Amino acid sequence: MNVDINHVLFWMDAIRNSTDRSRILESFWKGQIKSKLWLIESLFTHASTVQNNIVIHGGWNGVLASLLFQSKLPIDKIVSVDIDPSCEVVANTMNKLEEIQGRFNAITCDMTTYKYNFFPEIVINTSCEHISQISYDIWLENIPKDSMIILQSNNYNIPEHIRIANSLTDFIKQSNIFVFSALELELPLYTRYMIIGKK
Repeated sequence: MNVDINHVLFWMDAIRNSTDRSRILESFWKGQIKSKLWLIESLFTHASTVQNNIVIHGGWNGVLASLLFQSKLPIDKIVSVDIDPSCEVVANTMNKLEEIQGRFNAITCDMTTYKYNFFPEIVINTSCEHISQISYDIWLENIPKDSMIILQSNNYNIPEHIRIANSLTDFIKQSNIFVFSALELELPLYTRYMIIGKK
């Protein structure tokens, strides 16, 4: 995948303008980027060949959205949802070109209370280890029935990960969706698990 220099310049603006630069730079750790590129590559097998509307839950600083826009996947619009209000301005800066075009919007919201005001062909959550099973079940229940769902979790046991998966099989049980594809990616500190499917 080729990265466009104009997008990179807005990434630099987001970092430069931040009061917590080190936190934003965590979005660009090797494991983070590898996991996002892996998701995008896997998505091509299942995504629509026409325009896709996407909602990313746990969208964080907007790096996944920016990489998706720079991929060859046909995308009409992306909404990035995160409960941390500091992520909103950063994500909108990271995706400034698409925000100006009306194709990107970052919002501050608890994913369990998010209301879909358009049909998303694709719903993504790469932060499944950050929410309890109860919240996860509520969030999954709210996803429109015919949306494709892409989920990522891991077995990295640190305090901020409140519900890790101990294996890919464990993650599938946690998620309780019809699975098209179940994959794992070995990284230096942990294994990343990914499920693609529908309710």
